[in-house]
Amino acid sequence: MTTNEWKGKTRGGTFGYLFFIYLIKYLGINAAYAFLNIVIIHFVPFAPKATASVWYYARRILKLGLFDSVIFLFRNYYRLGQILIDKVAIISDQLDKYKFEFDNYEKFIGILGNDTGAIIIGAHIGNWEIGTPFFDDYSRKINIVLYDAEYEKIKKIIERNAFPISYKMIPVNNNNLEHVFNIKSALDNKEYVCFQGDRYVNKDKLLTCTFMGKQAKFPAGLFILASRVRVPVVFYFAMREPSRTYRFHFFAAQPVSHKIGEKPEQLLLEQYVQVLESMVKKYPEQWFNYYKFWK
Repeated sequence: MTTNEWKGKTRGGTFGYLFFIYLIKYLGINAAYAFLNIVIIHFVPFAPKATASVWYYARRILKLGLFDSVIFLFRNYYRLGQILIDKVAIISDQLDKYKFEFDNYEKFIGILGNDTGAIIIGAHIGNWEIGTPFFDDYSRKINIVLYDAEYEKIKKIIERNAFPISYKMIPVNNNNLEHVFNIKSALDNKEYVCFQGDRYVNKDKLLTCTFMGKQAKFPAGLFILASRVRVPVVFYFAMREPSRTYRFHFFAAQPVSHKIGEKPEQLLLEQYVQVLESMVKKYPEQWFNYYKFWK
């Protein structure tokens, strides 16, 4: 794995989460937003790999000019911090400070209510976890698959602050296959298994697809699993909009062909990428993959 590839860790350490928890608790959400401006000034020069990846995204993928790319860099980092603050505020019982809107929500809840289980695929765009309070009693059957580094960070924050969560977490450890059995067990129990479809740690098991005009790599294992198990597959994104509003987008994947000579996992990936691309184009500042994503 090169230094430009993702290593199973997400931007924003445990200290960052805890800092904003206490800032929101004692000074409020607006104060936390204001403090972001200081954080960003520090972040741009002291996170050179992340900054380089955002710059590439702005210049080569979005085709922005020099001045617009500089502005975009700061706006992207600000949006990341803003979404982190929102996440902390909502799990800190400040749900009433936000507004929520839904696309295809009834169809999504109908899928969850079919008692078949489901695979839900998101991405590192927007604020994915923020939707779980709206899944009603179904949230108790949600299993979020996380890489070990992410799992340990979130586990520490939850334990230190006694935050109530209704969903379960399945940590992925490449040193054993325990997560595979946990995923199978959840699906056998007709529960919902949630993945992020836009990152990988195993560079030997990949699929390639054109995304935003350039070739990009995606995890093969997830799409092989999702294309072969006989449960519905849903693509889900929670995107931030003005005035502390979040819009939830749900897309039911179409059944894929299993004909000889066709790869169902590639067909499912292409569906996913088409939907993901529409989200990135609509909300370009909320793309948070801070490493060399495109080939």
